[in-house]
Amino acid sequence: MNPTVHIVDDDTDFREGLAWLLDSRGLPTRSWAGGDLFLQAVRSGEVPNACAVVLLDIRMEPLSGLATFEHLKALPWPWPVLFLTGHGDVSMAVAAVKNGAWDFLEKPFQNNLLVDKVEAAREAAVRLQTDSQEKLRFQQALAALSPREREVLDELLQGHYNKNIADHLGIAQRTVEFHRAKIFEKLQVQSAVELAHRMGRLIADPGE
Repeated sequence: MNPTVHIVDDDTDFREGLAWLLDSRGLPTRSWAGGDLFLQAVRSGEVPNACAVVLLDIRMEPLSGLATFEHLKALPWPWPVLFLTGHGDVSMAVAAVKNGAWDFLEKPFQNNLLVDKVEAAREAAVRLQTDSQEKLRFQQALAALSPREREVLDELLQGHYNKNIADHLGIAQRTVEFHRAKIFEKLQVQSAVELAHRMGRLIADPGE
């Protein structure tokens, strides 16, 4: 994966300079003259829901960076957002981070510091993409379980042993062992503990 860095800033000189800096470091970029234009591109599909990072200026017209961020969250936009802020806007940027933004950087900044933060955000975006793909595969495998396998799965998640499951479902213990092995194979887990952990993550954050 090679996440694109979307630069959203209404200052043409700053935007172009930032794009040049990141391009010179081998980082793919796209530039947008305002939050409204970027949101239109996201909603229209011009910007695909693919692994990416957003550099978002906090003060823009007609739509501020904070307002743009709220719209992105509502879509939802799942990728790291790094706010670019002037000294007087640090408190707003801190509040944005508490509200789900990835980080912020105060202008003027050192080029190497900016690139380091962008690289860290790109690594976070790759992790998000990987986690999302793994979650989708797990959900699809879960949906593909047979009704009987689902019954055995429910018993396993309650911590029951094979013999108890056999008694509860009125089937042979060997049949339970067969279904248990098929469940582990389909869900790509090695143990009941790992299975419970994966299911717990899915239930705790179904919209991840």
